[in-house]
Amino acid sequence: MHFSLPLLRKSQLNWIVVAAVLACVLPRVAHAEARLVIEADSGKVLEAENATVPWYPASVTKLMTAYVTLKAVKDGKITLDTLVSVSPVAAMQSPSKMGFRPGTQVTVDNALKMMLVKSANDMAVVLAEGVGGSIDGFSAMMNETAQKLGMTQTSYVNPNGLPADGQITSARDLAILARAIIHDLPEYEYFVHIPSIRYGRKVTQNFNRLIGRYPGADGFKTGFICASGYNLVASATRDGRRLIAVVLGASSGTMRAVRAAQLLDRGFANNGLAWLRPALGTVNNLVPIDASPPNLRDEMCGGKHKRPASDEDDTVASTGAPSNGETGMTFFAAGLQAPLPKPSELLASDPAPSEPIPVYTGPTKSGAALIAAVAADADKQTVKHAKKSRIAAKKPDAAAEAKSDAKPPARHASAKPDTAAGKAAGDTRPAKPKTAAKPSKPKSTSKSSGGETKPAG
Repeated sequence: MHFSLPLLRKSQLNWIVVAAVLACVLPRVAHAEARLVIEADSGKVLEAENATVPWYPASVTKLMTAYVTLKAVKDGKITLDTLVSVSPVAAMQSPSKMGFRPGTQVTVDNALKMMLVKSANDMAVVLAEGVGGSIDGFSAMMNETAQKLGMTQTSYVNPNGLPADGQITSARDLAILARAIIHDLPEYEYFVHIPSIRYGRKVTQNFNRLIGRYPGADGFKTGFICASGYNLVASATRDGRRLIAVVLGASSGTMRAVRAAQLLDRGFANNGLAWLRPALGTVNNLVPIDASPPNLRDEMCGGKHKRPASDEDDTVASTGAPSNGETGMTFFAAGLQAPLPKPSELLASDPAPSEPIPVYTGPTKSGAALIAAVAADADKQTVKHAKKSRIAAKKPDAAAEAKSDAKPPARHASAKPDTAAGKAAGDTRPAKPKTAAKPSKPKSTSKSSGGETKPAG
């Protein structure tokens, strides 16, 4: 057989052969992940893997909560200064959350900042009830908006992404939503790339680790529940060109940032091997897959992998041998550039310096009133911390109690009958020698604890 490839250079053919060999020997993906990178302006798909597999969204759900809320602001139904209240339902949400008491009021502006930077689940419910009247009412608004945007694989049952069987999306649909935020709400887009917020004395960095670290990073949101793994919708702009990357099911908060950085790097590279890739069309034209979402609970949270319930992840992935072809096929797909950084290298430096944006409770304030409001919230934090410290100090030593329970005191022949009766009633403490001093009062912590303990605020 004889054929010619006049358009291929010899060096290109050599690299194709090497890449094909490496594809056979490099390790396979350890677990399911979905990845997608597109151009924000055109919607052109640059790379896709499992992009239309249904997935649990976790806290990236809050992007739709923000979109629906900000559309209501843009349409004049509410304003950023509108006050919304913390209901008992909102206060009972699982972490991550602000932890405000029921009845606390915040502005829509501050609630959005807390929700998008800290991923506060209680603030998502506060916004949902303020805009939609209830969680169910707001969820209906979310689903209606998803259908209008063409997010055909998405359904919502709550505004924060806490575990729910009916809460489903895909990398495709999340990329569509990210494009909608950019194109429909340009005046409010700053909400999705705030580096950090300050509430009282506490500063919270954005959970999206690309913000302030990856060149040009300007969005969007992270998410994690055990069933979904670590999710990230990210974006970056270089030379006027903006890309959107979606990573679902990464093994850690660090790894999702690395995966997104890799996708963005390859998208910006415009490398010489791009001609090898088949045209993937636009994100809206990706064909949905009819399947159930993968459940990564055992892999993410089973066995020794005890994960927190929230998106506050400080786990640094292993920096040992490369996984998923990180320095193999990725090397070739990136246009023969130097190997991409390991997770620890990417995040070794602190984020670029920036002034945290103050958030606070109560009505909109500025100037001296804002300074006073921030100071008042700081004072509340101090009082709350002091009360917790006093309560902790009054609790009996757990180790001493355990020792006492594990080894009951020996019975002595000289023990008084009332001592034996006390033991029969469950008192296992050794009898104190009889003295002429006034009998000590029985130890009791319930009264003092009850007087100090208050609901989380």
